[in-house]
Amino acid sequence: MNFKLLPVSQEDLTDYKKDMQEAFQKGAASEFSDLDTEILPEKEIDSVLSKTGAFAYKAIVDGEMTGGAIVVIDEETQHNHLDFLYVKYGTQSHGVGQAIWKEIEKLHPETRVWETITPYFEKRNVHFYVNCCGFHIVEFFNPQHKDPNTPEDMVGGDYFFRFEKKMR
Repeated sequence: MNFKLLPVSQEDLTDYKKDMQEAFQKGAASEFSDLDTEILPEKEIDSVLSKTGAFAYKAIVDGEMTGGAIVVIDEETQHNHLDFLYVKYGTQSHGVGQAIWKEIEKLHPETRVWETITPYFEKRNVHFYVNCCGFHIVEFFNPQHKDPNTPEDMVGGDYFFRFEKKMR
């Protein structure tokens, strides 16, 4: 696999967002047959992209954009956050996600802790973060233990896992 992880350019943004939205939508639709909600509105992607310390990366495999990630880097604490990681729908299970993550770790070696969340129903994500990337589940959000940062109308409701990966 001829793989590169590059910064997302302004020209890439339309396709990048569309591909990310499709990957998230198809993942949720595989679990919820009656899904009629947009899983990842463009405004959520834009909100993360506008955060201080946000970096957007695109994965290029054999010259084609096949995925990407958005991370938020806190230069002071080095407690950094993976907000989105996606592999283009139809190209999963070929090592692109792992290649993206390994390259992100190389690009941000000063990181002390990485954090991310995923909905409880995303079994592929749980497997990926724990078994492929070395994260640990450190918290389970549910109606009795709500995540104050999760919108009320998010698909999956109040059920999310929070993961951490300590680097040092």
